[in-house]
Amino acid sequence: MTSEEIKSNVEKALDEIRPFLQSDGGDISLISIDNNSSVKVKLEGNCIGCSVNQMTLKSGVEMTIKKYAPQIEEVINVG
Repeated sequence: MTSEEIKSNVEKALDEIRPFLQSDGGDISLISIDNNSSVKVKLEGNCIGCSVNQMTLKSGVEMTIKKYAPQIEEVINVG
């Protein structure tokens, strides 16, 4: 998979996740993809101070991104 395909697939994953975050007053932005294996995102809005945002990041965001782009090894919140 090319870098562009990976980025496109990560964006598709975020588009799938975004409505759930927005329903709680939050959002997520893609910051970067490093070495085609590490995704940096920024949680926004109510997600910033949410006590379960690490759980959301790992179980929701990372799992969905890996479904679309299996070569992604980690998802990091840089917010």
